[in-house]
Amino acid sequence: MTVTSRPGMTRRSALRGVAGFGVAGAIVTPLAMPRIARAADPLKIGLLLAKTGQIAGQTEYLANGSILALEMRNKMVMGQPAELVWLDEPTPQAATQNMQKLLQEDKVCAVLGGSLSSNALAEEAKARDIKLPFICDNAAATEISGKNCNRYTFRLNTPVAVQSRMIAPYALNYGKKWYHITASYAFGQDILKSSRELLKAAGGTEVGSDEVPLNTPDFSSFILKIRQAKPDVVVGGLSAGDLTTFLKQWNEMGMRGTIPFVEIAIGDTDIWGVGKEAATGIFTKLWDAHNPANTTEEKAFTDAYTKKHGKPPADKAWMGWITARSLFESIDAAKSTDADKIIDALEAWKAPGPGYSYSYRKFDHQMLLRNLAVQVKDKITDQWDFFDVKATLPENAAELDKVFGSPEEIGCKMG
Repeated sequence: MTVTSRPGMTRRSALRGVAGFGVAGAIVTPLAMPRIARAADPLKIGLLLAKTGQIAGQTEYLANGSILALEMRNKMVMGQPAELVWLDEPTPQAATQNMQKLLQEDKVCAVLGGSLSSNALAEEAKARDIKLPFICDNAAATEISGKNCNRYTFRLNTPVAVQSRMIAPYALNYGKKWYHITASYAFGQDILKSSRELLKAAGGTEVGSDEVPLNTPDFSSFILKIRQAKPDVVVGGLSAGDLTTFLKQWNEMGMRGTIPFVEIAIGDTDIWGVGKEAATGIFTKLWDAHNPANTTEEKAFTDAYTKKHGKPPADKAWMGWITARSLFESIDAAKSTDADKIIDALEAWKAPGPGYSYSYRKFDHQMLLRNLAVQVKDKITDQWDFFDVKATLPENAAELDKVFGSPEEIGCKMG
């Protein structure tokens, strides 16, 4: 079956998408309401994920997870055939233009995506303007579900400030002299801000700090500065390929095992790219395929993914799967593709989690999600299993709402 390639979709990435992408629907303008698909039409959902750049290794897994979520439903949503349409998000501006295309040209009823915080912040503003439900599956900047929140945006990933609070005790175990190396965009800047606040509250000292551009090829000068500063721990805020590059060079310069490295929001693909000999660190992680606490549904997802792809799912594949699942089940519950009805259903959605329920909090549309504290194994024997799970945070699931913060702390005002 032919997959149509058009502006914003490369042939290569189109072929990686769901077979059967096409044209359907009857919407004419972004504000046309309601968006009701006819029974004979395929129901369309957008994927807005980067296809190039340092984050592309993660987004392929996010897309794989969302695609599998649809396949596990026999490609049916609301009792009719459904399709995913994947467009690129090379820059914040281009991402918002592609969100508009997904609505106007492909007639999607909702969008899944948001690879980077810089893109997601622009995308959620666009979702508000064109009144299109948007579930951000990867970006972690605090303001996405904080001061920039809106009724049309939901978010899976745990905000940076919350993950920082979760990992801080592990960093403080090594000492109170910290060196920060963070990305010079929203994600890294958010980590730097929250980490500095936590360090100050603990009576610690920042002995150095560097903010580095995306796609930095050579970290040697930064590593030499860290070596000279002699911190108790390095607190990172690097994403995707930059983290992989840093840890490889950290090992090559003889630093592995000399100064502990701690960071939030690790992705399996980041650490797989480092390799068994160079991998190191303690991290927060949303999900792990090898965690024995995974639910029956998650184990079924792992089995299906492994059968299809020949390897277990990365955490990013699970993130794509759980967000897509929440959307598909909410559309089923709404019995409509009307934006307001989908939003109401998402606010009421729940699914079994390990000892609690996955759900989106109504006042800020943030998924309440326990995180894992993981440490790279001393000896890695499985090329797909790098981590020991040290803890599930918070330990008491009843404290989830408190850990994620009150309305006053979050600053979300949907209006």
